[in-house]
Amino acid sequence: MSQSSVRFKQVDVFTSVPFKGNPLAVVFDADALSGDEMQAIARWTNLSETSFLLAPTDERADYRVRIFTTKGELPFAGHPTLGTAHAFLESGRAPKTPRRLVQECGAGLVDLAEGDHGAWAFAAPPARMTPLAPAHHDALRAALRTDAIDFTAAPTGVDNGAPWLVARLESAQAVLALDVDYEALTTIADSVGAHGLAAYAPHDANGPATFEVRCLMTGLGNGEDPVTGSANASIAMLLAQQNRRPGTRYTARQGTVLGRDGRVHVAYDDAAGRIWVGGHSVTTIDGTCRLA
Repeated sequence: MSQSSVRFKQVDVFTSVPFKGNPLAVVFDADALSGDEMQAIARWTNLSETSFLLAPTDERADYRVRIFTTKGELPFAGHPTLGTAHAFLESGRAPKTPRRLVQECGAGLVDLAEGDHGAWAFAAPPARMTPLAPAHHDALRAALRTDAIDFTAAPTGVDNGAPWLVARLESAQAVLALDVDYEALTTIADSVGAHGLAAYAPHDANGPATFEVRCLMTGLGNGEDPVTGSANASIAMLLAQQNRRPGTRYTARQGTVLGRDGRVHVAYDDAAGRIWVGGHSVTTIDGTCRLA
């Protein structure tokens, strides 16, 4: 490492209240770092993701980002996209176009837009969809230890750079009660190329959000992700495909069983054929990271 230190922020994403969202480590000016060095830092932060800000190689982009879990690099992920944008702007850097950003990442160029009250949203990247074979439905029921899966909305693998198996349950209470067999779930998720399960279900009319969401990871290590942009983008796309959209806007709550209170805002822009997934971010740590 030629640098002795870099600027560093830890950002809580999908919340405006510290410690209630999903934390992200952001390392600035990371151009001199190798992929192995980035991976070592990501293992050390021990967060679900760590992002590294670099100079863009595409003149259309405001910045380039590489995103690492503790185990490997991702071409795209939602909460790192929003958290990195927040850190980039908070550091005093200006977007090329007011209230718009273009992120360059492994999945290509991702557009971001500023919404109301300072919240930012990303345009959901294109996704590949692979319905779960009906022969696996009983196995999924057993792996989730529930009879509350709504199979009228076919469970489907959705890969937008971060692959999830999306399953709809009959109620928010059923989502919150899930206690899964991770070994069995891994086999089922692997069958559609997914790295975990995104379970969702509607709340009652007067509930805290439109949907309750939980994301249970398999391929990158068993455990629950607090609040997940890519999975919520996958859910939004599948809702549209299955004609189950609850209007042009809705809100998802995630992280409840982990003591978090994440809020994800989804908007369908039918004129442009885009889905926007966003939320607030707040910085909890701001300083430098010693490299050597």
